[in-house]
Amino acid sequence: MDFINDNHLLGLIIGLATFLVIGTFHPIVIKAEYHFGKRCWWVFALAGVAALVASVFVASLAFSIILGVIGFSCFWSIHELFQQEERVRKGWFPRNPRRRYPWDEEKPQSR
Repeated sequence: MDFINDNHLLGLIIGLATFLVIGTFHPIVIKAEYHFGKRCWWVFALAGVAALVASVFVASLAFSIILGVIGFSCFWSIHELFQQEERVRKGWFPRNPRRRYPWDEEKPQSR
C-alpha cells in the first residue's frame, strides 16, 4: 500500500477496478436474464447490500471504495436485468428456448 500511496496510484487503481467491475457485470446480467429471467433480481439486491455493508467494515480505503462500486453495480444490474428482458423481446439478444416469456402468452381472440 505504501507504493500505491507514495506514487499517487490509488485513483488509477480504483478507476481500473471500476472499469473491470462494470465490464464483468454486463455478461453476468445477460446470462442471469437468459437462465432465470428477471425473477432473480433479489440476488443482485442481496449481493449489493452485502457489498455495501462490507465496505463500511473494511479498513482499507481502496478495498472499501471497490466494494462500494461492486454494491452499487449490483443495484444498477437490477435495472439492467429488466432492460435486458426488453432487449430479448425486441430480438436484440437470444431467447432461452426452455423458458416462457410474458409476451408469449396467447391473447384471447375477439369474436
